[in-house]
Amino acid sequence: MTDVLILVGLWSIAVGAVSGFAVTLVVEKPDALRAIGLIHQRRVFQTHLDWIIMGILMVAVGAVASDTPDWALVLVVIGGIVNPLLFIPLGFNADIQKMIVYKAISGLSFVSLSTGLVVTAIAQTVAY
Repeated sequence: MTDVLILVGLWSIAVGAVSGFAVTLVVEKPDALRAIGLIHQRRVFQTHLDWIIMGILMVAVGAVASDTPDWALVLVVIGGIVNPLLFIPLGFNADIQKMIVYKAISGLSFVSLSTGLVVTAIAQTVAY
C-alpha cells in the first residue's frame, strides 16, 4: 500500500504543478476566470497549494510507513485527495460550505486524513 500512497502523492504534486497555470490566470487574466463563473479566485491558490502539500505529505508518509496498517494509509489517501478538491466548488459559490452535504464530506475528509496520520505516527513509533 505504501507504493500506492507514493504514486497518488506524486500525481497530486503533478496536478498541483499544472494547477499553477490557473494561478497564473488569476494574476494575469482574472477576467477569464470570472467569465467561467469563478468568483472567489483565492480558492485557486488554496487548491494549488493544498494539492502540492498533500502530495508531498503522501509521498513522505509512503516512504516511511512500512509498519502502518493498510487501512490507515487508505485514510491518508482519501483525505489527501478530497481535501484539495473541497476548495474548488467554493471558488464558484462560497455558500456551498453551508450545505450539510459539503460539511459532511469536508468533515469526513479531515477526520480521514487526521486519523490516518495519527495511526501512522503511532504505528511507526511502536515499530521503532
